[in-house]
Amino acid sequence: MVVRRAVRNWLAEYAAPDADVAVALSGGADSLALTAATVAEAGAVHALVVDHQLQPGSGRIAEAAAAAALELGCASSTVLPVEVTGPGGMEAAARAARYAALDGARAGREVLLGHTLDDQAETVLLGLARGSGPRSLRGMAPHTPPWGRPLLSVRRTDTVRLCAELNLQPHVDPHNSAPEFTRVRLRHEVLPLLEDVLGGGVAEALARTAAQLHEDTAVLDDLAAELLTTARTPGTGPHPDLDVHPLTAAPAALRRRAIRSWLLAAGARAPGDATLRAVETLVVRWRGQGAVAVGGGTPARRLVVAREHGRLTLRLRGRADGA
Repeated sequence: MVVRRAVRNWLAEYAAPDADVAVALSGGADSLALTAATVAEAGAVHALVVDHQLQPGSGRIAEAAAAAALELGCASSTVLPVEVTGPGGMEAAARAARYAALDGARAGREVLLGHTLDDQAETVLLGLARGSGPRSLRGMAPHTPPWGRPLLSVRRTDTVRLCAELNLQPHVDPHNSAPEFTRVRLRHEVLPLLEDVLGGGVAEALARTAAQLHEDTAVLDDLAAELLTTARTPGTGPHPDLDVHPLTAAPAALRRRAIRSWLLAAGARAPGDATLRAVETLVVRWRGQGAVAVGGGTPARRLVVAREHGRLTLRLRGRADGA
C-alpha cells in the first residue's frame, strides 16, 4: 500500500527498518495512517499526542488518539498538553508550542510527522505568494533531524483510504475548515481552482518543484558555508567579524546566504530579503553609510551590522543611538 511503502522507503534512507521512533499523532487521518504504517514497518513506535487546548473537549480528543495508538500497536502513547501563546498569530504560536513539546518528549528519537504531498503543495504556494525565494519554495524536507516526513509523496486521499481500510475513525479538526486561515482557503479554494484551470496535476507539480529546489539549494548552502568560513576573521569574539573582500568577490546568491547564516548564528530573527540586501550594500556599495538593524538583541539594545576597517561587525547598540 502507498502509505506503508512511503514509510518503508523513508526508514531505509534515513534510519533503519527496525528503528525506534516517535510519531506525532493528532488523531487526524494523516497522522493516524502514518502511525499505523510505522507500527507495521519500524521497530518500537512511541506516539506523542499534543493537546493544544484550543477547543472544548480537546483533552478527550487527545486521549482518544492516544488510546488508538496503543490499539495500533505503539509501545507507548503520551498526551502532551501545551499552552498556545506568543507572537505571530495562533497558527504560528500553536506550531511553536507543538514542536517544543515534541522535542521535549522525544527522548532522543526521530519524530515522524504526517505532512503529505498536499501539505507540501500548500507550503510552496504560500512561499510563492510571499516572494520568499527558493528557500521557501523548496517546502518541507523529508528529513531535518529530528523531524522526519515520510509522506511527502503521499496524497491526503491515500491516508483517508488507509484509515477506512483499517476501520479507524480519524478526528476532523474544525480548524481545518475554518476560512479565516490562509492555508485552509488554499486547500479548499485555490488548489482546486488551479487543478481545474490547469487540467490537474498541480499538487504533484508543486511537490516536484519543492524536491528539485531542495537539491539545488543544498549545493548553494554548502558553497555559502565555505564562503562564510573563508570570510570569518579569527579572534573577534563569539560572533566573528567578516572580511568583506571574499564576500565582494563571491556571487550574490552565495554572498547573501553566507550573510544570512552569520546573522542567524548571532541571534538575528530570520532576516528577510530586504534586511539581507541592506547588509549586502555595506559590502558591494560601501559609501560610508551607517549601520543596519537586523532584528534581535534586547528591548533596550538592538543588533546591528556595521562596516569598520574592511570588516562587517555585529554589535548590540542602544536604540537611542539609531541604526
